Amino acid sequence: DVQTGAAAFSVSVSYVVLGQHVVSVYTEVSCVFMESCILPCSFQSGADIKIQWIKETEHIPVHSFYSNQDQLTDQDQQYINRTSLFKDQISRGNASLQLTGVEVQDPGRYRCFTIIHMQHQHPLFLAAPVSKVNMEQVGNRIICSSEGIYPEPDLTWSTRPPSNLNLQNKPSIQQTEQQLYNISSSLILSDSETDLIYICTISTRKNWRRVTLFKTSNCTHCFKL
Repeated sequence: DVQTGAAAFSVSVSYVVLGQHVVSVYTEVSCVFMESCILPCSFQSGADIKIQWIKETEHIPVHSFYSNQDQLTDQDQQYINRTSLFKDQISRGNASLQLTGVEVQDPGRYRCFTIIHMQHQHPLFLAAPVSKVNMEQVGNRIICSSEGIYPEPDLTWSTRPPSNLNLQNKPSIQQTEQQLYNISSSLILSDSETDLIYICTISTRKNWRRVTLFKTSNCTHCFKL
């Protein structure tokens, strides 16, 4: 009687945990035609669990679970409405699959993957603040620069009092082998306007530094940090 015959399954189970070695367990399960059958899979419980069952002999998806719910969009039509997990036991490390209405095409090798994304998150944000701004005068040009900064900095020029000078000089930015940034910009001193304070500001989201140059009729290159 075909309805009482046994269909033998070779079930290969893999437990995959991030940060740990992959452990493979092989076992065989005998299932009865047109009845329910449980394919075992267990893992060390954790948070944010992903479970993936596939039929390895034919490379087809059988059942997926992640984000705390079944994800069956890619499930092979052979298994539609025939597979389920023990949802109340997943948090305790049970990823076993229940297959209902076992059919003659079901025997084969199945594989279970379990992936645990641990929720202990420690974000690392790199910051190399602007520690020093350099300014030097070469002829009638002043150069403002700083080195070893992260993230990418901005450089702006301004004067006090405000003037009609063109201060929109695009800075030169270079990235070092250490992925830090060097920045520099130059500005031509005005011969027509005196008693000006030239201000160079270099900033990131974290901090800023500035240097000033006083240009008066009596002092053409006086600096103050």
